[in-house]
Amino acid sequence: MRFVTVQYHYESFVGLVDTAETKVLLLNEADKARTGQQSFPSSMLASIAAGDSFIQQVTGLLDWVESHENADTFYIPIEEVTLLAPIPRPGKNIFCVGKNYADHVIEMGSAEDIPKHIMVFTKAPTTVIGPNETILNHQTVTDTLDYEGELAVIIGKKGRAIKKEEALDYVFGYTIINDVTARDLQSRHNQFFIGKSLDASCPMGPWIVHKSMIDNPNHLNIETKVNGEVRQSSNTMNFIFPIDEIISVLSAGMTLEPGDIIATGTPAGVGKGFKPPKFLKPGDQIEIKIEKIGTLKNTIEE
Repeated sequence: MRFVTVQYHYESFVGLVDTAETKVLLLNEADKARTGQQSFPSSMLASIAAGDSFIQQVTGLLDWVESHENADTFYIPIEEVTLLAPIPRPGKNIFCVGKNYADHVIEMGSAEDIPKHIMVFTKAPTTVIGPNETILNHQTVTDTLDYEGELAVIIGKKGRAIKKEEALDYVFGYTIINDVTARDLQSRHNQFFIGKSLDASCPMGPWIVHKSMIDNPNHLNIETKVNGEVRQSSNTMNFIFPIDEIISVLSAGMTLEPGDIIATGTPAGVGKGFKPPKFLKPGDQIEIKIEKIGTLKNTIEE
């Protein structure tokens, strides 16, 4: 299941994208056709919080839709909707794991900087934008805007002191994040929050892939292109800290909640890692592709 938040006829809907990624089923609109009522949660956060009952409800609706000879009539062509960020406004800051690929640590410093413990910072909820939306260039604030393609984990149920061997049971699904960063601000403030939290600096999407579709999130190809040039190419098997460990460590003394977002770090190939650096410029197009999830595309403001 690929869950989306879309805008259609000036309203926001939670929907499902079909396997061909060409059409969208609006859950409440289909439910209205089936029962005369709209019984699904109206937002992605509420859907995730509903847990297994939401997935069962979706499964039942899909079975009903697909039982019709004219099942396609319940779907809307994907080009007729606007894809928003799957979670347009997160309930709290986005958790971000830094230095989680050894090659990225080395390109930004040296092998001596490879961490022994998980490094975590956050991005403000106001950073989030959807696929195909414009990343603000913030030229009055920074001239070193950079990209970071990352796999993001969406927490599906509440938990604290989660055991590593049970951690993936707390996941709802996975999506893609571009952890856009103002490198000069990051260095100037000697911490990450301001440099990571500029408005529109967290493109997310294009959808959330339910965990049932991904056997091993710690073994997915990830690639970032800028204007068609491959900049980052790796696999999540190269994580220093795998997803189950990240969840366990974060939850050791902190409650994780449904809808929490964890960005798992970026591989080598960021703009700052090149000599000379290849920072983002107005009009640049960034595409981040992750195996079994899809492609997140955005353009820098001109």
